[in-house]
Amino acid sequence: MTAERYNARESEPRWQRLWDEKAIFASKNDDPRPKYYVLEMFPYPSGRIHIGHVRNYTLGDVLARFMRARGYNVLHPMGWDAFGLPAENAAIERKVAPKAWTYDNIAAMKKQLRSIGLSLDWSREFATCDPSYYKHQQKMFLDMLRAGLAEREKRKLNWDPVDMTVLANEQVIDGRGWRSGAVVEQREMSQWVFKITKYSQELLEALDGLDRWPDKVRLMQRNWIGRSEGLLIRFALDAATTPAGESELKIFTTRPDTLFGAKFMAISADHPLAVAAAAKNPKLAEFIADIKKIGTAQSIIDTAEKQGFDTGIKAVHPFDPNWKLPIYVANFVLMEYGTGAIFGCPAHDQRDLDFVNKYNLGNTPVVCPEGQDPKTFVITDVAYDGDGRMINSRFLDGMTIEAAKEEVAKRLETELRALPGEGRLAPVGERQVNFRLRDWGISRQRYWGCPIPVIHCPKCDVVPVPDDQLPVTLPEDVSFDKPGNALDHHPTWKHVTCPKCGGKAVRETDTMDTFVDSSWYFARFTDPWNEDAPTTPAVANRMMPVDQYIGGVEHAILHLLYSRFFTRAMKATGHIDMSEPFAGMFTQGMVVHETYQKADGSWVTPAEVKIEVGGNGRRAVLMATGEDVAIGPIEKMSKSKKNTVDPDDIIASYGADVARWFMLSDSPPDRDVIWSDERVQGASRFVQRLWRLVNESAEIAKAAPAVRPATFGPDALALRKAAHGALDKVSSGVERLHFNVCLAHIREFANALSEVLAKGDKPAPDLAPDVSWAVKEAATILVQLFSPMMPHLAEECWVVLGQAGLVSEADWPQIERDLLVEDSVTLVVQVNGKKRGDVTVPRAAQNADIEAAVLALDAVKAALGGKPVRKVIVVPMRIVNVVG
Repeated sequence: MTAERYNARESEPRWQRLWDEKAIFASKNDDPRPKYYVLEMFPYPSGRIHIGHVRNYTLGDVLARFMRARGYNVLHPMGWDAFGLPAENAAIERKVAPKAWTYDNIAAMKKQLRSIGLSLDWSREFATCDPSYYKHQQKMFLDMLRAGLAEREKRKLNWDPVDMTVLANEQVIDGRGWRSGAVVEQREMSQWVFKITKYSQELLEALDGLDRWPDKVRLMQRNWIGRSEGLLIRFALDAATTPAGESELKIFTTRPDTLFGAKFMAISADHPLAVAAAAKNPKLAEFIADIKKIGTAQSIIDTAEKQGFDTGIKAVHPFDPNWKLPIYVANFVLMEYGTGAIFGCPAHDQRDLDFVNKYNLGNTPVVCPEGQDPKTFVITDVAYDGDGRMINSRFLDGMTIEAAKEEVAKRLETELRALPGEGRLAPVGERQVNFRLRDWGISRQRYWGCPIPVIHCPKCDVVPVPDDQLPVTLPEDVSFDKPGNALDHHPTWKHVTCPKCGGKAVRETDTMDTFVDSSWYFARFTDPWNEDAPTTPAVANRMMPVDQYIGGVEHAILHLLYSRFFTRAMKATGHIDMSEPFAGMFTQGMVVHETYQKADGSWVTPAEVKIEVGGNGRRAVLMATGEDVAIGPIEKMSKSKKNTVDPDDIIASYGADVARWFMLSDSPPDRDVIWSDERVQGASRFVQRLWRLVNESAEIAKAAPAVRPATFGPDALALRKAAHGALDKVSSGVERLHFNVCLAHIREFANALSEVLAKGDKPAPDLAPDVSWAVKEAATILVQLFSPMMPHLAEECWVVLGQAGLVSEADWPQIERDLLVEDSVTLVVQVNGKKRGDVTVPRAAQNADIEAAVLALDAVKAALGGKPVRKVIVVPMRIVNVVG
């Protein structure tokens, strides 16, 4: 008899408590079984989880539960990426301490995450703002300092004059600080950097071995590292035009083939030549001051109007001493890239073309597309950056681009000129490899971050904090009344005694970029109980790399790149013995929802809207007033447009399993999933259907023989084939993270079991023993198949089936491969090349038997119309073609 409706509200908390009491998801470092490390990017404790968290963590949880059932020692931890500006801003706005705000949010979000039913090892939990965590981060900073992987250097940075802090490029919006709205300035400041560029080539080459990463992510990393092969050219300067007798200007170019199309040179506002020229030219100095206000963000520089100032300095073309090129200070050239100087070939670079069109410098095409007449090929507003043959280039004319590059390189490599100030001769041109990647600046003028463990002494300069004085903890009695860094304003915290000379000194008041916190947390999870070192190398080396890492594509560049660097730095300093942290990487899609907008332009939440479906399609009305609401486009869920769904509301209404099932079934996990209340309700109905199906199967299973029958009849055999076929497909699907496909196979299998139960015209005890045994087996396999996706329902069904223990601890069913082999095969039947039907024959049937079965089909007889058969062609296992 079918039991009452499944009650998720009662069931789910009960199973969650039992899992916790038994600690069945805690992994042991001395477990002799093979390990499997699955990790989702840990969250920032903002105070609430969003529906995207539910999707992200459900994906990892399915894999963790599956691999645990397969016999692996699964490491599936959780922690908190807890430092950062939001907590500090909350402290300023709400008059609360960042620490209190952060830990209150952690408690709230942990409760929410537990309600999803995730199989997490909470015994390994930590927050990056715990001194017990950042103590070890400080230790690694000092190790990297000793190893030459951390240095202090002067850099051009984005400075917010109101918040009085350095801003990351991403925090500069339209030239203004993202929070204050103040116009951002460029400032040269001393800051700490990690020498990631030491690994540029290695980080690039190693991407080829990360074959379980998405191609798009590897491409993004390649582009960010930005390896380019080119030529370093020493342009001679016209001494009569230089401010202090300078004699040359170096540029790096990947397009030396276009030298004969050069119309100008451009240098950074920070270039020594620009600084020297500005010292004698007040208007140039004023221009430089203005362009420094746009900040250093590449995106802003790329989109800003191209501006330049003619310095009056002239560069000499390397192949023609009479050809002089004007040198401009330009707002699109940064000192940090290449040599801080370029030559402009406007015909073949859009940025350069925009520039010369503004300043009327003209252009000369030097690459002509194949098939185009060089005499009529002109450039006006659109640069040509494609392939072709060289034109207007003297000795290069007629060459391909690659041949021209080689010819220019050979000629300039053999031309020698004295080096300024040295007298010795050196080539005018030198082949060189450059990288776009720059060293990682980690200094932040903020309180809520990991303190940088160094001391500044007037006598001893920079002095590392002794290891036995770690951690350098943050003071809790801070004030945010003044703008800028609260650590700078603290009356006592920064004042210390120099550990080297005993004199008065001050602490470093900058804190580390929060990307540092998340660049090694995965290693700490392997042994978070070690109080003496960041890792226990033997454990970390055994449990790492992470077998499957899961997170958003928005972290595909910086977080992953920094983590790859940090792992190498940990290897160089003896904390781990590997270079790559993540063997497998998966980027999940977002959860999106249509938007709703009132007539006055204000946004309303989905919870406030009722959708009506009628003859005129879908209509949205505001439930409170009945007024019409405009249905807008489907977009990423955001607080600004209020198209968010609260996971707590969904879990309270439908249960966690329904939310999990919907997130997995509605779309491939690497694509966006469109939230739909209707499909969520469909998932809820399917939960109830599975509950009824298992209960009905349990009644039949009671009469099943204890011993497996020696033989199985057609009905039982068909059900067993459906069960093991589903088991095979779901197993391989989970391994490939094709979760939506797995759920489709589970639905198909549930339908097959339902059909068997519907055929039963006899009472359950009177069913044939082989059928009742097959039903019991099928129901057991069905529950185990959906248990990684809907673990609470599965535990309840496990009890109904009379199984011992917890399904969360049960071994994954063994596939009987013999049942996967079909006894028959279905072939397509064609007559004179046109499909007329199908025929099912025994797999071992001979051609003569297949021909007889095909010619007996009514559809074939009708198509032949009484004409004799000339030939029958049998393509084994695929098709039969009758030629009449």
